[in-house]
Amino acid sequence: MTTRTVTASILAASLTAAMASLSTPAAAQDMEECYGVALAGENNCAAQGSGHSCEGQSTVDYDGKSFKLVPAGTCTEMETPFGPGSLEPIDRPA
Repeated sequence: MTTRTVTASILAASLTAAMASLSTPAAAQDMEECYGVALAGENNCAAQGSGHSCEGQSTVDYDGKSFKLVPAGTCTEMETPFGPGSLEPIDRPA
């Protein structure tokens, strides 16, 4: 192998590693599912039995069966008109 070939191989491997690290941003790893804090249509997904299947489909504000991704450690500190957010699905008025 020539020096140029070795350098190109190292550069390619470094680029591949860098691109792989971009596929899962560090910020996404520091997020948690918070139930009951999303406004209608702004949920990230839903729990079983919520009446919809996933992202953006909640039709009511603060649906306790739908979650929104929030920074880790902030969910239960978030206040809504119905009380704080929850790390588990909760019953909320519709």
